[in-house]
Amino acid sequence: MDRASGDTSLRGSTVVVTGGTRGVGAGIARAFADAGARVLACARRPPEQPSPGVEFAPLDLRDPPAVRAFFAALPRLDVLVNNAGGTPYRRLADADAEQHARVVELNLITPLTASLAAHAHLRRSRGSIVMVGSVSGGRPSPGSAAYGAAKAGLANLAASMAVEWAPEVRVNTLVVGMVHTGLAHLHYGGPDGIAAVSRTVPLGRLAVPADIGAAAVFLASDAAAYISGASLHVHGGGERPAFLDAATAATAGPGGPRRAPITDKES
Repeated sequence: MDRASGDTSLRGSTVVVTGGTRGVGAGIARAFADAGARVLACARRPPEQPSPGVEFAPLDLRDPPAVRAFFAALPRLDVLVNNAGGTPYRRLADADAEQHARVVELNLITPLTASLAAHAHLRRSRGSIVMVGSVSGGRPSPGSAAYGAAKAGLANLAASMAVEWAPEVRVNTLVVGMVHTGLAHLHYGGPDGIAAVSRTVPLGRLAVPADIGAAAVFLASDAAAYISGASLHVHGGGERPAFLDAATAATAGPGGPRRAPITDKES
C-alpha cells in the first residue's frame, strides 16, 4: 500500500476499526467497506444494526492479552484505525485520580496496545495506522481534561510512531471536531442546541460520521502514500476566536458592528 497514486480504493485490504460499531466508528467502518476493504469492527458489544460489508469482532481493548491474541489470529492486516475512546463529562475535582486514569487508559493506552499488537502485520503489508484524535487535545478541555490530555498524547504518540516505524508503516492522526451522531443531543441539548452549536462552526454544520470516514480512507489509501506523521484537522474550519465576537460587540453602534483596524499585533 505504498504506491504513490491518487487511488483511494482499498479493494483487497483488511482493515480493523476499533470502536467501530456505532457513531464515528461505524461511519469509519462503512467508509472502508465502501472503498472495497474487508472491515472488522472491534468492540465489547455488537452493533444494534449490522452494517453491510462490516464484520463484528468482540474484543475488550483494555485486555492486552486478548488484544494480542486477536491480532495474532488475523491472516493479514493492512490498516488499523484506532477509534475507540470517549469520556463522560467530569470536572477534575469531582473524581479521584483512578477515574481519570481510566479515561487516559481508554484513549491513549489502548491505541498503543492495539498498534503494538498490529505492528508485525502492518510491517509485512506496508500498511498504515490512523489515530482518531480530537480538537480537545489542542485546547483547554474543562469537564474532560483527562480526555484532552490523552488526545494530546495520542497525537504525539502517532508522530513518534511514524518516525520509528518508517518506512514500512505510515501513521497519521485525524483531529476531529464536533460530530452529529445519535448521541449528539446529550452533548448539545436537542435540536435547538445542535443548531446553535452548528452556527459556531465556520462551515455552518457539525460533521457527520461519513465525513470522518472519508478522511480516514484518504489517509489509509495510496492517495496519501507520502503522508506520515501528520495531523489532519477535520473540524469544519475550527472554532471562531472568542475575541472577534467580543470586539465586534464592544464596537457596535447605531450603524451596526464596527471593527478597529487590525494591527500587526493582532494579525
